[in-house]
Amino acid sequence: MKTKIQPATRLNAVNEYYFSKKLKEIAVLNAEGKDIISLGIGSPDMPPSAETIDVLCENAKKENAHGYQPTVGIPELRQAMASFYKRWYDVDLNPATEIQPLIGSKEGILHVTLALANVGDQVLVPNPGYPTYTSLSKILGCEVVNYDLLPENNWEPDFETLEKMDLSRVKIMWTNYPNMPTGANATLDLYARLVDFAKRKNIIVVNDNPYSFILNRKPISILNIPNAKNYCIEFNSMSKSHNMPGWRVGMLATNAEFVQWILKIKSNIDSGMFRPLQLAAAQAYNNSETWHEEANFNVYSRRRKLAEKIMNELGCEFDKNQVGMFLWGRIPESYSDVEELTEKVLHKARVFITPGFIFGSNGSRYVRISLCAKEEKLLEALNRIKQNL
Repeated sequence: MKTKIQPATRLNAVNEYYFSKKLKEIAVLNAEGKDIISLGIGSPDMPPSAETIDVLCENAKKENAHGYQPTVGIPELRQAMASFYKRWYDVDLNPATEIQPLIGSKEGILHVTLALANVGDQVLVPNPGYPTYTSLSKILGCEVVNYDLLPENNWEPDFETLEKMDLSRVKIMWTNYPNMPTGANATLDLYARLVDFAKRKNIIVVNDNPYSFILNRKPISILNIPNAKNYCIEFNSMSKSHNMPGWRVGMLATNAEFVQWILKIKSNIDSGMFRPLQLAAAQAYNNSETWHEEANFNVYSRRRKLAEKIMNELGCEFDKNQVGMFLWGRIPESYSDVEELTEKVLHKARVFITPGFIFGSNGSRYVRISLCAKEEKLLEALNRIKQNL
């Protein structure tokens, strides 16, 4: 259809999200009977705890449960979030002033950027890193300044290089530990350096922390560092650690002033989440240690062994110390680029794995395998690759 109407110029800064586009292609292949095994997206395939679902169902039946809810979240949810941080991270948070529930971390990235950065301000984004840090920054008119994460530095920021940069226009630094896509774990030393950097450079570090429970028995938070709340914001999400990606429940924690700035934006964009969902999320935060051990460690440990076999079959090199729900591996030098391998795996073995270039140029020689598939599917993917490549 021809029309004189033109879209907003901000669309020129971004493309359709890679997985949105690729999953449409895979849907076509499946419609043709190809039966693609997807090891691409990190969408947990297991359910939340039974108690969580019970609370949702019980409260959804109540006649008075369906009205608008406060943007700040109900007190029961904020208290559960504060208790969760104290129980697992030993971080004290005031549930009334230092927590903001989110409809997922993507929403949080939008609201934090709107609250803290003006058009033309710069934001520091890791390379490789979560693509949404880049795309939303561009949509909102910020200038993205990439900082390198490299394997020789254990995928941590190169602080010496950062110190030499002109950071006078930088408002936000995005970090993500335990890291996605590389699986590099968080350390208190790294967090301490980030807090010190934020303080000295007058930059707000936003640490995205949804993977701290997956294959990791010692979860930590950037807020473990003294005075971190004065300079840092931490996101956390129920999507990965509680098997609730479709529920869209997350949170941010920081000082009361930052929370109020973000709330001023958020309250003008959306309303609060469905009350029964909030109550169920509060229940999920009370999951037992036994539940977490099975759901976040035992299951993924078994799957990880199969993913490592797939990496080995593809001739990829990987660090066995990775944590999180993905396995990140460097492709053989015999391939000219990563899509030569991933497209071959997709069309010959009918297995979808993620090319690392979507996370930035430093991922251009890497692939990522999701552990969000049943063991029998991972085993079938391994066999397909053995037989067809």
